[in-house]
Amino acid sequence: MRTVDLNADLGESFGAWEMGDDAALLGVISSANVACGVHAGDWDVMARVMREAVARGVGIGAHPGFPDLQGFGRREMQFAPDSAANLVRWQLGAAQAMARAAGGAVRHLKLHGALANMAARDEALALACFRGALSVDPALVLVVLAGTAQERAARQLGAPAACEIFADRAYRGNGTLLDRRLPGAVIHDPQLAARRVLAMLRAGAILPEDGPAIPTRIDTICLHGDTPGAIGMAQAVRATLEAEGVAIAAFPGEPLR
Repeated sequence: MRTVDLNADLGESFGAWEMGDDAALLGVISSANVACGVHAGDWDVMARVMREAVARGVGIGAHPGFPDLQGFGRREMQFAPDSAANLVRWQLGAAQAMARAAGGAVRHLKLHGALANMAARDEALALACFRGALSVDPALVLVVLAGTAQERAARQLGAPAACEIFADRAYRGNGTLLDRRLPGAVIHDPQLAARRVLAMLRAGAILPEDGPAIPTRIDTICLHGDTPGAIGMAQAVRATLEAEGVAIAAFPGEPLR
């Protein structure tokens, strides 16, 4: 029996503005990536999600992004390497404090949105972000976009890592995600998403839309919480995997080889 982690980006509400159904997703996933109040979220939202994650035994992760509330962290910004490292440290520190107050701890880190996409192309940026995080907690598990510069950076650092694929996103031939603005980039059919995930697990590879399979270790599957029908999709993916004998559990975070 294979074991795989299911993760989702949570804590993305802000004040009176609600985004996603965090409580419902926490009943499906095994790891939560919690927004740190920079691209989304706020201190009250972080506190609530952290408490619920601890109560449900879901692994807690920091989800740092660009300081871009209006653009939801999906607009590219330019940071010098030292500043990018500090941006990640700052958000990780906030997540650690909120998790500790909730009786838990931050065990992983996953970059968000445009910051993640840029780090998937730019190994120097990925190294800066990951070194910033590891300088705060060397045991932190780095969740990396499988088959990209993020994975190469984590391997170079010898850090604990978890390779991630996406259930609801289409891939380019180089292993990066198809731009959200393009047709077919976001998958809305729960059964299609579940079949794609199962196919990638069986192949041990990313299956792009326009190229050959990209072999990779697969430790975790991302289920977005901010898309319509997100709960139904998450439930369909989990049900399909469990029906095929795949157990759902938080990733161990073994270094890449």
